[in-house]
Amino acid sequence: MISQKKFNVVKRIIERIIQMDNSEEFKEEFIILDESYLDEMAELYKNAFAGKPWNDDWSNREQLYEYIKEISGAYNCLNYGLKMDGKLVAMSLGMIRHWWEGTNYNIEELCVMPELQGRGMGSRFMELIENDIQTRGAVGIFLQTDNDKPAYKFYKKIGFGDLGAHVSLYKNINQMNGGLGL
Repeated sequence: MISQKKFNVVKRIIERIIQMDNSEEFKEEFIILDESYLDEMAELYKNAFAGKPWNDDWSNREQLYEYIKEISGAYNCLNYGLKMDGKLVAMSLGMIRHWWEGTNYNIEELCVMPELQGRGMGSRFMELIENDIQTRGAVGIFLQTDNDKPAYKFYKKIGFGDLGAHVSLYKNINQMNGGLGL
């Protein structure tokens, strides 16, 4: 259940987006995220992936914080945020990777506040990211997503393409040896 305070903040942001025109300046701030934003990053991530179609259960606060710290504090990490009226509404947690074809920005997690999805916020945010990583010498962006989720269509719409021969593999080792994980 969403709190009244949070509802009012989101409502104000959505109303401002709807009412925006060329004459009105909207307080948008593109920032580099660091550990001082941990609480805001965790809350945004939890809210973005709690509902459909993901339905992720991040009720274990410690697990959530450790996950955000791991990916936002990795070697060569580069984490972006988009704030509107002082509230973090979008974030990309990733890292710079040096590859034989050139330097890439690898996105581990990207999310937009659910109430703002489908309103051009993600496209705007990705445009800002692309502009910044170009100044850092990156030649591309790499990310992974499920091809049966709306995010896949979003990424295709903004110019991402499938890497034909690339696949992601996973092995659940907890089910081996009678479920003992040995």
